[in-house]
Amino acid sequence: MKVAIVTGGSSGIGLGTVKALIHKGCSVYVLSRKEFAYPGAEHRSVDVTDEEAVSEVIRGIYEAAGRIDILVNCAGFGISGAVEFTELAAAKKQFDVNFFGTVNVTKAVLPYMRKQGNGRICNISSVAALAPIPFQAYYSASKSAINTYTGALANEVRPFGITVTAIMPGDIKTGFTAAREKSPAGDAEYAGRIARSVRKMEHDEQNGMDADFAGSYIAKLALKKRVKPLYSIGFSYKFLSVLCMLLPSRVKSFILWKLYG
Repeated sequence: MKVAIVTGGSSGIGLGTVKALIHKGCSVYVLSRKEFAYPGAEHRSVDVTDEEAVSEVIRGIYEAAGRIDILVNCAGFGISGAVEFTELAAAKKQFDVNFFGTVNVTKAVLPYMRKQGNGRICNISSVAALAPIPFQAYYSASKSAINTYTGALANEVRPFGITVTAIMPGDIKTGFTAAREKSPAGDAEYAGRIARSVRKMEHDEQNGMDADFAGSYIAKLALKKRVKPLYSIGFSYKFLSVLCMLLPSRVKSFILWKLYG
C-alpha cells in the first residue's frame, strides 16, 4: 500500500485527489489548517507556512507509516487586485502559502524519499503560470515559480529515484473562488477594469471543471510509473498551454488583454 500526503486536502482539488487516492488503495494523510474527516484518510492539522511545524508533522507520519511514497502539494489560495494598489504584505502572503508552503512540505519529505530510494512529488500549479492574468499578477507569479522550482528540483533528485511534476489545472468549480481575497483598491483609477476582470475569472471558474475529475487526474499522475515535468488537465487547457508556449509573446499578451485586461 502506497503512503500519500496531500496538502490542502480538505476541500476542492485537494479533496478530489484524496478521494481518488483512497479509491486506488493508498493510505492517505491530509494536511490542512481546518479540521477535516473523511473515511480512509488520516488528518494532521498544520499551517504549511510554518516550516518547523511541517517538519514535525512529516516526521510523525513517516514514523507511523514507515515510508512516504507520494506528496501532492495542493495547499493554496488566490488574491486579486491591481499591482499598483496591492499591499506588499498581501503579495508576500500569497507567495508564503502557494510557493513557500510547497517548499516547506517538499523539503520535509525529501530526506525520507531519498533514504528509501523513491518517491513522487506532484506540485499543483495553474495555467495562469503560462498565461499571466491581469489583476491576478501575484497569483500567476506564484504558480510560475512553482513550475520553475519543479523543473529544477526534478533534476536535482532524479538520481535518488524521486520524480517531480507540476500539474496545471485551469478553471475549476471549487470554494477557491469564494475564498479569493479581492482588493477593489484603485478600481476607479483603472476605470472599473479590476472588477470586470475578476468577474470574468469568477464566472469561468464557477462554470469550470469538476474538482473530482481534476483530483482523479492528479491521482493518476501520482501513481503513474513515469511522468513528464509539466501537465495540464483537460484537452482545452492542454491546447491552451501549448498555444501559450508557441505563440509570440506579443500575441499572447494581446489575447490576455482582450480577455481580462
